[in-house]
Amino acid sequence: MKEINEPRVRNFSIVAHIDHGKTTLMDRILEFTAAVDPRQMREQFLDAMALERERGITIKMHPVTLHFQAGDGNEYKFNIIDTPGHVDFTYEVSRSLAACEGAVLLVDASQGVEAQTVANAVLAVENDLVVVPAINKIDLAGADVAVTRDELEEVVGINAGDAVLVSAKEGTNIGELLEAVVARVPPPAGDKAAPLRALIFDAQYDPHRGVLAYVRVVDGALTRGTRIRLMASDAVYELNEVGIFKPSMTPVDELVAGDVGYVAANVKEIAEARVGDTITYAEGGVAEPLPGYREVRPMVFASLFPVEADDYELLKRGLEKLALNDAALSWQAEESAALGFGFRCGFLGVLHMEIVRERLEREYELEVITTMPHVAYEVTTRDGETRYVENPARLPDPAEIEVIGEPFVEATVYTPARYVGPVVELMKSRRGEHVSMEFFAGDRVAVKYRLPLVEIIVDFFDKLKALSQGYASLDYDHVGYRPSKMVKLDLLLNGKAVDALSVIVHEERASRRGRELVTKLRREIPRQLYEVIIQAAVGSRVIARETLKPLRKNVTAKCYGGDVTRKRKLLEKQKAGKKRMKQVGNVAVPQEAFLAVLRTEG
Repeated sequence: MKEINEPRVRNFSIVAHIDHGKTTLMDRILEFTAAVDPRQMREQFLDAMALERERGITIKMHPVTLHFQAGDGNEYKFNIIDTPGHVDFTYEVSRSLAACEGAVLLVDASQGVEAQTVANAVLAVENDLVVVPAINKIDLAGADVAVTRDELEEVVGINAGDAVLVSAKEGTNIGELLEAVVARVPPPAGDKAAPLRALIFDAQYDPHRGVLAYVRVVDGALTRGTRIRLMASDAVYELNEVGIFKPSMTPVDELVAGDVGYVAANVKEIAEARVGDTITYAEGGVAEPLPGYREVRPMVFASLFPVEADDYELLKRGLEKLALNDAALSWQAEESAALGFGFRCGFLGVLHMEIVRERLEREYELEVITTMPHVAYEVTTRDGETRYVENPARLPDPAEIEVIGEPFVEATVYTPARYVGPVVELMKSRRGEHVSMEFFAGDRVAVKYRLPLVEIIVDFFDKLKALSQGYASLDYDHVGYRPSKMVKLDLLLNGKAVDALSVIVHEERASRRGRELVTKLRREIPRQLYEVIIQAAVGSRVIARETLKPLRKNVTAKCYGGDVTRKRKLLEKQKAGKKRMKQVGNVAVPQEAFLAVLRTEG
């Protein structure tokens, strides 16, 4: 049995479905505990990224250390981690929970239990955390506390009788919530005198100080001058700074067992300090690392290419730094005949992809082209080999393919009963198979369907929100691969396939998808000085075609009268020139055309 290192320390996360008020609650906690100077206080205080503030969502976890004077007369140190709520950032939540002993599960009293409420509660239980339920937005006219309590017990399966009732907007019962954390969340177990074990749960790159690793110290202590070893890379460094988040980075004398903070050791090689690694003493450290994290598996793939070829190295460096701060991002070099050199990247979802692209553009001043997002297909060839193909350009020849396995998910939609009909129709239209339907307190229904992952990665969430007036919520889990009749749909410009615009689609939908794509491209590609033929083809069979008429330059503008043969000669010369251009010229395809493919409904 490990000794309790710090009986007056509490480490906990705040988890909830998106828009249930986590960040606002953190604002009120910061004010209540006087952790921030009132003159510096602002809304969404911990959302440091401009992107987070603009979109109104939390993208990155945000740790903060503060102090609370409890009713028992003692002062407690809280290490709190504010987490994202969107399904694409669940991996951020799982990493933050690994650094805690408890979790405040926040539920909107007007919306009730939603998809990520359940998913986050399950994550907390899997991490053996104490869950403190809190019901938020009790000040709203539509709040129904009794029904929300019933849903917490029926759907989530936790006792909600002692759920704390709060209003993050009004600051109601913030003290009562913190008292509940003191009473219910256990202090961290650990031994300051034992050999060092510290888990890296996040990191960021500073151009002056190198990698700044966010750590939860499990055993031992970290002080300036401590020689440490990063166990995964076996690299040895000397710490030149240790600190905590108050909420900004603040140096301290030491971090001991049970503490959450950051360390700096002038680590310049990003690959040497990875999220999930264990830090120990360089001499006399432990032999076995901490369990770390389950390796995340990308669900959605797309290629990123710099608009300017000279920016290739800058894009590579940007991805390296983002991957340090975003362990769910994977990438590898790729070459496209149409777009040149770039990187094939793996994401947890389309929102994750959009955030990475916007961060590259903002933080590194890069202009990038993003190709159509795809999923990875399990392809078994006739010689028995199995490979995973996430890029349509790498799909083997149809004659070599025995079977293509399509990734399926089990999707759960929580919705008011009045929207069940439209939700079911949407699921069916996306090749969904009914699994179950459960009715809960408060007129809530959980609709479960199995459907292909590719059917939900682009516009499914937007359509779900639209047909349910914003009330429905979605969560899904990968359930493996199933054989499907998939084909590669190529887009050709003047007979030449554009590899970056190829897609893999279900055979039944190829014709409709092909027509949609060529129509979109005809609208988006600017007219050239020669005719452009846009075609969609499966193998050698053309299934859709559009023609982009050429621009006509007025070559006779300078002819003021005179013999008509002179005008004809100029027109014939123009015609011959266009014919040559058609044979050797490349069609200029703007970024908007690639985005048009992304926006096309599947």
